Amino acid sequence: MKIGVHQLRNGLFVAPMAGITDRPFRRIARRMGAALAVSEMISSRPELRESRKTRLRQDHAGEPGPISVQIAGADPAMLADAARYNAGLGADIIDINMGCPAKKVCNVQAGSALLEDETLVARILEAVVAAAGVPVTLKIRTGPSQQRRNALRVARIAEDAGVQALAIHGRSRACMFEGRAEYDTIAEVKSRVRIPVIANGDVESPEEAKRVLELTGADGIMIGRAAQGRPWLFRSIAHYLETGEQLTAPAAPEIGALLMEHLEGLYDLYGAEQGARVARKHIGWTVRDLPGGEAFRGEVVRITDAAAQHSAVNDYFAKLAA
Repeated sequence: MKIGVHQLRNGLFVAPMAGITDRPFRRIARRMGAALAVSEMISSRPELRESRKTRLRQDHAGEPGPISVQIAGADPAMLADAARYNAGLGADIIDINMGCPAKKVCNVQAGSALLEDETLVARILEAVVAAAGVPVTLKIRTGPSQQRRNALRVARIAEDAGVQALAIHGRSRACMFEGRAEYDTIAEVKSRVRIPVIANGDVESPEEAKRVLELTGADGIMIGRAAQGRPWLFRSIAHYLETGEQLTAPAAPEIGALLMEHLEGLYDLYGAEQGARVARKHIGWTVRDLPGGEAFRGEVVRITDAAAQHSAVNDYFAKLAA
């Protein structure tokens, strides 16, 4: 599939997740089979550009292209300027966040709160497409609520504005992450627009990926929470979609090697102290279904030193391998 001038190797996307899809996560997910990994959302507010959080989120060192950067905000001129600025820093694709349901985002009328105002949506998309100089994509939900699904109208606005691809999470803003994603709205949008449509929500296995693609007719799948601690999910899905065959689940040595690589990437990006704190959730997600994983998670979350954390994880997987 293509996004603007960028030819992607498949239709598997890493969903942008604040506090999770940082550089180490994106690099591993891409190597494990994802075609594109969208960055954590970056505020369009210019006074935040030099903050440490923003600079870390803008760090794409060593990542393969294309680089997709997600921006968030509610002011058309400010978002246009943010798109221009991030493209100048090397972003190959600018993604606009109109899907986040978090209160702190919606309380400033950004994220999925924007779906309430289709006129503002149009102004934002037109301004960003005109300013970016690179392909622009959009992530949305099905609408403000289940009773007010407007994804099709927003999709048509996006297509008319020149947006190059659309990702739709199969829940409304009001649903947050509760219940099961519904795919009928995604299927309707796909049947009525010409731009690529990417289905997002509750894809946790290769079989589910195939089912969702068949139900929606979507051009691709975007995966978020299911890949936490399981970056090989992208490899498994890509193989299944191509061959119809299931890959064998990775053995403990490969899982351990991936987690150790992830830890080292986190220490490098954030520094040892913060990196060790960030690493705790990734360790927990990785070991949750492994023998003794829950007990180990309880132990490792109390370790504050990066070197000791690294050693504990290495010892845990060495015992599993033995």
